[in-house]
Amino acid sequence: MNQPDKIIVEFLRKHHVLTLATCIENTPWCANCFYVWLEDENCFVFTTDPVTRHGSEAVKNPQVAGSVVLETSIVGKVQGVQFTGKMVVPEGDLAEKAKRVYLKRFPVAVLMKTNLWVVLVDTIKMTDNRLGFGKKLIWERNPS
Repeated sequence: MNQPDKIIVEFLRKHHVLTLATCIENTPWCANCFYVWLEDENCFVFTTDPVTRHGSEAVKNPQVAGSVVLETSIVGKVQGVQFTGKMVVPEGDLAEKAKRVYLKRFPVAVLMKTNLWVVLVDTIKMTDNRLGFGKKLIWERNPS
């Protein structure tokens, strides 16, 4: 399997909040979620209740988009990732690994009911102005 550039992976490992966008009947919705990036699977792991708006919408339409950004007012340090993928409840080995890794990063989640989900990422576009103004790094799970 092809893997994203190491700059993308390092950025995703360093951060912990993503903005997730769902859409039903041409009405988009965004939610912020704490995440862990699973490098080998190229997916985000996060927890949400299935009755949340984004959880219930993902059941109806699992195609999602989102972003992870670095907040900065310094143009030369702008970094961020936009992604698309499929939001699903993990099963089997992926579910076990997702739970282990998520609880390691966010141990307080042990105290609450965790409904883990993953976004199996299809595309990533990273802007990293540290590499040059407007520099983009692109990754696709299945490049054409």
